[in-house]
Amino acid sequence: MFADLVTITGIRERSPVLEVGCGTGQATRSLAALGCSVTAIEPGAGMAALARRRLATFGNVTVESSTFEEWDDRGRRFDLLVAASAWHWVDPAIGWRRAREVLHPGGWMAVLGHVVIRRPGEPEAYAETADLHELFSPGNPDWGRPPLEGDVRSTDEGWGLVDDPGGRFGPTIVRWYPTVQWFDGDGFADLLRSQSPYRRLDHDVREPLLDAIAERIRTRMSDRAARRYLSVLRIGQRAD
Repeated sequence: MFADLVTITGIRERSPVLEVGCGTGQATRSLAALGCSVTAIEPGAGMAALARRRLATFGNVTVESSTFEEWDDRGRRFDLLVAASAWHWVDPAIGWRRAREVLHPGGWMAVLGHVVIRRPGEPEAYAETADLHELFSPGNPDWGRPPLEGDVRSTDEGWGLVDDPGGRFGPTIVRWYPTVQWFDGDGFADLLRSQSPYRRLDHDVREPLLDAIAERIRTRMSDRAARRYLSVLRIGQRAD
């Protein structure tokens, strides 16, 4: 993904890059490794502090605590703006306008994201455990099967599920990156334990549910469950 980002945008070592919503610095690390001069914005004070610690060995990264909407750019301008699984948190009425403003003429906007998918005919963990989800947490709006890979790939135009920028950027370039992780039952339960739909459950609901899911994967799926993802890179150049 980051190799394609470099090829498409033409960014080079020391190119000024702005990252919106850096979180704990996962994408930031990859940008820093390219040698870019990275300014990363993170509204969460705790995550910003963790990002600073994790990125302390890079001399080309600055982490600033702010929302993008309220961030003081101090006249700085950038060759590339990156938002990795974060742009949906930005107010579109402000975000797209500000994104164009802080980019140099000819600058690029890149939105990175990930979605869990399934493939037709392949056993899928949620389908095999839907009855357990309903048994332990009935009617929960978070429950639902992942979309089919082909349906997700059909959204290969525009900026995906976020609001349209209204002509501030040119046509998007879209790239897809499929990955898969394999888990045994206990490992899959640990993965779910780290995710917000399950973390929101009461402990007395979550742990019996996850224990039941792990047992179902062991007994019905030969203790081997796939978690498939499509990562997506959407890039558009500033319209001048």
